[in-house]
Amino acid sequence: MPDAKPKNHPQQAAQGDTPDPIAEAIAIMARLRAPDGCPWDREQTFDTIKRHTLEETYEVFDAIERRAWPDLKDELGDLLLQVLFYAQMASEAGYFTIQEVAANLNAKLIRRHPHIFAGAEATDSSAVLRNWEQIKQTEKKVSVTQHASLLDDIPRSMPAMMEAGELGSLAAKVGFDWPSADGLFDKLQEEIGELKAELAPAAPTAAIEAELGDILFTAVNLARHLKVDPESALRATNAKFRRRFAAMESAAGNSEALAASTPAQLDVLWNQAKSATNAPSQS
Repeated sequence: MPDAKPKNHPQQAAQGDTPDPIAEAIAIMARLRAPDGCPWDREQTFDTIKRHTLEETYEVFDAIERRAWPDLKDELGDLLLQVLFYAQMASEAGYFTIQEVAANLNAKLIRRHPHIFAGAEATDSSAVLRNWEQIKQTEKKVSVTQHASLLDDIPRSMPAMMEAGELGSLAAKVGFDWPSADGLFDKLQEEIGELKAELAPAAPTAAIEAELGDILFTAVNLARHLKVDPESALRATNAKFRRRFAAMESAAGNSEALAASTPAQLDVLWNQAKSATNAPSQS
């Protein structure tokens, strides 16, 4: 029986019956972007793919939090696709290739793990992190030819909560930080007071937004001091709210009945949902 695969199937480029899946994925991406490839894939640019990268990253987070390992395998493939897409477009433009991306990563991993590859000492994870940061700073001194802010290495395009955490963490490296979490609790109360002061009639929206931003920034840095990932904490709270709201809908009968409830009835339903979702069987 003749081989049913098309002659240009990427897998045929590999030798034997066990092709390298990574090499095949690279070949498929190149085929999709070829002049006679997929119209949609050919139309994409670095800018149009960005939002997909963010979506896929959050889907990876979701699969991990659900401990859905088959889903995680699929989502990691989707995230890998983003890397292949960017590398293929960069190769077409003459910027770099996927092989250069991998070679750069390999060199960085070896360079930043001298306790594994160069005989340096690192007896615990804290020492590893100190070495990592020192090596990063050395790399920056080599690559930067003019004075720049310490914070310039943090992309402005990061999600705001992640950016706030990175800004606070980097500023702390030069001693610009609260000595302990206690000071941040006080600061949080101070910022809440400033927001309340802005909530006068006809208060400018910009002023309210600025004060609310200060509260969020302080909360993120409090999370850093408490060694809690604020993104994970908020996602857990979002999931908890979903469970409790669904319990309210169930207790009311449906969402329409819930919408027709009085504030007092909603408060009773919410407290019931809290009690139900806080039960040991729901944890």
